[in-house]
Amino acid sequence: MQPHEVAVAIGIVVLLTIGNLRGLKEAGVAFAVPTYLFMFAIGSMLLWGVTRLAFGTELKAETAGYELHGGEDVAGFALVFLLLRAFSSGCAALTGVEAISNGVPAFKKPKGENAARTLLMLGVVAMTMFGGVTAFAFITDAKFADQDLFLVKPGTGERVSDSDPVIAQVAHTVFSNFTPGFALVACMTALILFLAANTAFNGFPVLGSVLAQNRYLPRQLHTRGDRLAFSNGIIILATMAGLLIYAYDASVSKLIPLYTVGVFVSFTVSQVGMVRHWNRLLAGEQDPAQRRRMRTSRAINAFGAMLTGVVLVVVLITKFALGAYIVCIAMPVLFLLMRAIRRHYDRVAEELVPSGEDVALPARNHAIVLVSKIHKPTLRALAYARATRPSSLEAVTVAVDAEESQRLQEEWDALDVPVPLKILDSPYREITRPVLDYVKSVRRRSPRDVVTVFIPEYVVGHWWEQLLHNQSALRLKGRLLFQPGVMVTSVAWQLHSSDRLKGRIEPPGPGSSRRPPRTPPEQDGARAGGGIVSERDS
Repeated sequence: MQPHEVAVAIGIVVLLTIGNLRGLKEAGVAFAVPTYLFMFAIGSMLLWGVTRLAFGTELKAETAGYELHGGEDVAGFALVFLLLRAFSSGCAALTGVEAISNGVPAFKKPKGENAARTLLMLGVVAMTMFGGVTAFAFITDAKFADQDLFLVKPGTGERVSDSDPVIAQVAHTVFSNFTPGFALVACMTALILFLAANTAFNGFPVLGSVLAQNRYLPRQLHTRGDRLAFSNGIIILATMAGLLIYAYDASVSKLIPLYTVGVFVSFTVSQVGMVRHWNRLLAGEQDPAQRRRMRTSRAINAFGAMLTGVVLVVVLITKFALGAYIVCIAMPVLFLLMRAIRRHYDRVAEELVPSGEDVALPARNHAIVLVSKIHKPTLRALAYARATRPSSLEAVTVAVDAEESQRLQEEWDALDVPVPLKILDSPYREITRPVLDYVKSVRRRSPRDVVTVFIPEYVVGHWWEQLLHNQSALRLKGRLLFQPGVMVTSVAWQLHSSDRLKGRIEPPGPGSSRRPPRTPPEQDGARAGGGIVSERDS
């Protein structure tokens, strides 16, 4: 796939996004089979390597003779720092076990025991595979240069810019006499990493929904899509993942620090939370056997908190300049942002609490129809306004040009329109401000009255036509919506260009895939007519 890692990674994210939007199941055969095949491939590689070593075969990786440069003078504190960085990288490789705790509600009863048993099995399998690959990396003398180190070919002095991952080097060496084995390990490793990325697509949308339900994130994240998936969360996650992949050139070593800090922060916090949990239970427990069990559990969680806390400190120190500082900035910023969103929703909810005066009917409804000239949209707006039977009704126009205003008044009188026309003077040829001032003056006469403003608008069929029409109406609506006691009503007039959109298919929305197919209008009429005739005959 080199050198197209960015395109491949973004393509995989797109596929995962489409699959999750279509309702891809987390615990399906599609996920189980590659997982077991990956375990089989790694186990076979380790057994094959042990067998070849037992028969005296010398296993040396292609990079065994390469020279490592960039760290020759590392000693003292620099050496300790290098070891700490390697330690943090190794700890990052063992993350993922948190998926068990996240999925406890999905286990069969007894949930806790089944989850603990699964976690133990996962730990044994992970340590066996990780330890086996690490051991063969030492046996085969595989080398991998990262960050400020680089490999040099012996004799030629040529610098190696890209070297294969360690697991690929080990597989290539162990299966040097059996190429399909190397292909299986490489394919299953890639596939299991692709599927591992789906963990975020299963976790973040649900987490976003919970936070949105508790008003810490926008409510759109709580909305389910067509396939009962949290579509907005999936799309946001895919967009951010694609941006990170592009910004970091799909480099795993650069992206891992962003992930590791968050993981070990959550590990440490959860372990500390469990210690506090056991302390609360111990305060009210009198049974000696139960107290011993709780003390044992507290000791385990305290040890876990100390260990993950040490790893977190090491990761922050060793990975800070390599990208961890971004997480250190992003986490408090996101926290403050979520608190601000919660305060906003709380403030809005407090403002919207009904009070006695809010349910009282308005004393009068003053209707105003905005008029630019006499044409069909204006006449329709006038007819609709009259149909609402307001307390008072008048047409209002702005005198931008004196001659046009005089001509409009003459046409109005000639047509004998049963609505009075009021012409607002505008010495500076403005339209919005005179209308706003007049509406405010009407509103000030009685605070219990409401003012309804009817605005004729064109409905067009092309986006570029929208740029040529309705701009004055858009500006007026934007200003009138901020006026208390003022209601704005758009009266639509469909131009001929909008006919092309009348028969368009409704865009898919929540539930559209489960909705029964639409029946053509003529068939609805035929069925309705047939039913009426049959009923009358009977």
